[in-house]
Amino acid sequence: MIRHTVTFKLKHAPGSPEETDFLNAGRALAEIPVVRNFECLRQISNKNPHDFGFSMEFESVEDFGVYNAHPDHVAFVQSRWISEVTDFRETDYVPYDCG
Repeated sequence: MIRHTVTFKLKHAPGSPEETDFLNAGRALAEIPVVRNFECLRQISNKNPHDFGFSMEFESVEDFGVYNAHPDHVAFVQSRWISEVTDFRETDYVPYDCG
């Protein structure tokens, strides 16, 4: 299992229709068949400059690759992400036995 997370800051004013439109467009990524447990999150820590996050899971590295190459993901990045996100941090996790 892979948990893919990205936190980000938008160029749009908080609460603006543009902000809402971007987040709704991002939620559509959940429709890509290999995406599991998609969440759109508001970031609340004052230790992080980002305002939002997307989190999703994939069954395998192969599924994560399918997502990254999927036309809907590529189109979202090209048409929305690049022009509307001012800063982001991407983190990908796999389960780890800390014990």
